[in-house]
Amino acid sequence: MRVALFATCFNDTMWPETPRAVVTILERLGCTVEFPLEQTCCGQMLTNTGYAREAVGLVERFADVFEPYDAVVAPSGSCVGSVRHQHAGVARDCGRPDLALRASAGAGKVHELSEFLVDVLGVTDVGAAFPHRVTYHPTCHSLRMLRVGDKPLQLLRAVRGIDLVELPGAEECCGFGGTFALKNADTSVAMGSDKAAHVRATGAEVLVAGDNSCLAHVGGLLDRQRAGVRVMHLAEVLASTEVDRAQSHEPGATGRGQR
Repeated sequence: MRVALFATCFNDTMWPETPRAVVTILERLGCTVEFPLEQTCCGQMLTNTGYAREAVGLVERFADVFEPYDAVVAPSGSCVGSVRHQHAGVARDCGRPDLALRASAGAGKVHELSEFLVDVLGVTDVGAAFPHRVTYHPTCHSLRMLRVGDKPLQLLRAVRGIDLVELPGAEECCGFGGTFALKNADTSVAMGSDKAAHVRATGAEVLVAGDNSCLAHVGGLLDRQRAGVRVMHLAEVLASTEVDRAQSHEPGATGRGQR
């Protein structure tokens, strides 16, 4: 299977460790991963703010770059949701039926990370180890648009050493919503503050999600509150091979203590 990494511009620019973690996981599972250098933004911000005509070029670029691959994997439910549910419509509405057909044909092979691991590769145990107290926030696009369900939780439950605790109000939006956070800042901060309070109530060391945009929003609020909770993308936890320090000092222990 020829697999392409769609890093997304958000991750490539601000959180490059996340797409690197995706490559680590997939290579560990025997996949050969390619990173097409010609990839750009999926156009979600333009589409969501009403600039569909300006997004057509990005839709076409995505189709051109990723058409040769059997599967495309991205660490973002938000961007995958845009590709699968918006690209064909954007092309069609802008008078490009040819591009709409290409976008529709390619949509089914574009996967959010947890979908690809569980549904395509058929694995939940990816060989990860992460001995920390963790809570998981299901982001809106992955939950409602992609309907990934509990796939991320299946993957997290198989991580060695993890203490996974339920997040109260998990399915409530964190309030980020892309440009929503700019246009409705007060509402966005109020929603994010509620989410941060729920995270703190779990006593978790780490908040995990499948979209760094949401983690940036909630993580910023947790940081301002000096909550002592760090945020990590699902891919980074699944790429981890960290061992418990106590166990690593037991006679005969050989853990590397590395991520």
